[in-house]
Amino acid sequence: MDSQHSTGSEETPIPSSLEHLLDQPIDVKLQLLQHHAEIARLLAGEIMDEEVESVAGERQSEDHPCGRHLCRWGHNPGSIRIDGERVPIDVPRIRDMEAGEERRLESYQAMKKAEVPDDLAETILLGLAQGDYERVASQFVDGFGLSQSSVSRRFQERAQKALEEFESRSLKEENFLALWIDGKHVAGEQMIVCLGVTEKGYKKVLGFTQATTENSRPIKEMLRNLIERGLSFGEGILCVIDGSKGLRKATREIFGKSAEIQRCQWHKRENVVSYLPKADQSKWRKKLQRAYQEPTYEAAKERLAGLHAELQQINRKAARSLQEGIEETLTLHRLGLFEKLGRNLKTTNGIENLMGQVSRRIGKVKRWHHSPQRHQWMALALLEAESRMRRISGYEDLPELKKALKEATSNDD
Repeated sequence: MDSQHSTGSEETPIPSSLEHLLDQPIDVKLQLLQHHAEIARLLAGEIMDEEVESVAGERQSEDHPCGRHLCRWGHNPGSIRIDGERVPIDVPRIRDMEAGEERRLESYQAMKKAEVPDDLAETILLGLAQGDYERVASQFVDGFGLSQSSVSRRFQERAQKALEEFESRSLKEENFLALWIDGKHVAGEQMIVCLGVTEKGYKKVLGFTQATTENSRPIKEMLRNLIERGLSFGEGILCVIDGSKGLRKATREIFGKSAEIQRCQWHKRENVVSYLPKADQSKWRKKLQRAYQEPTYEAAKERLAGLHAELQQINRKAARSLQEGIEETLTLHRLGLFEKLGRNLKTTNGIENLMGQVSRRIGKVKRWHHSPQRHQWMALALLEAESRMRRISGYEDLPELKKALKEATSNDD
């Protein structure tokens, strides 16, 4: 459950100029934070000046893009929001001489309404270590005139709010067809996370808990909580998990026959080759990969049976590993949906990507003081990562998954 096989981040791309800034040493980041308000003012001025030029032309120029009746007319005092505070700026004026009235700047109106995120919280999540927290807070005190206690309080309030949202948001409004359930060592503990896929292909983090991989009790409590908040599974639900006994036991006990379990094919392949000499592992990865890539259940199962027979002569433990739970690695094949939905749902990669984003946000924290702190930061990082997620590829075929799950559940009855 703690593998590193993510195939790429699903975050919104960061401009290369910002990536360069994020790679700078801590002291450079702190200097940027200190001058954050001034940078925001300069950018706001640049944006408004560009709009004025597009309407009234450059100063001393004969070019008037929108006509000579639109003229520069000095400045008015204004303000924009930065970290919840109103910061004063000078707003250029444009006068419509024919209409005898002032023309509003669209860019200023947009900035005036915008809510700028809490940069201290974002900075910590982007990788500042816990040991640097007081230095960051002092920079806000010196640069923005805020008290250090208010900076700390505002971050803690945001983290507590994120945790409360996690624990209370309703799941009744959406129909979830699939769940990824997986765990990873984050925040100094094993954290089990449940990520859902709606029938329209959107991803939503449903919940998380502290647990060991073999202990099914806390996982069952998490799943019961999801059901209490409105998670519906009566017409079938696909659960994508690795080979953990605790996860499988919890999933079966809570969802019963309504759950179709898809064992992660990547984990199965890696478990099998781990018993083989390193010189042979690459060859067998390719063999297993080709078998699982067969489009139909019958073809994939036949090919895997041949590999199992071959492994019996090479390494009995590897053969036993392949045979264990093999039917659950072929669930999408059996449902007739491997070609359409296998790219996303044949492995736990979807949730591995999510956990990778969480690790990048809170992985550098050096001291965890108590469980509430760990849960607050976890919730904050998960919500931030969730906001950047895209729909799964092949979401157009999810109605077929819905139909297949319903039929499978009806047949079990």
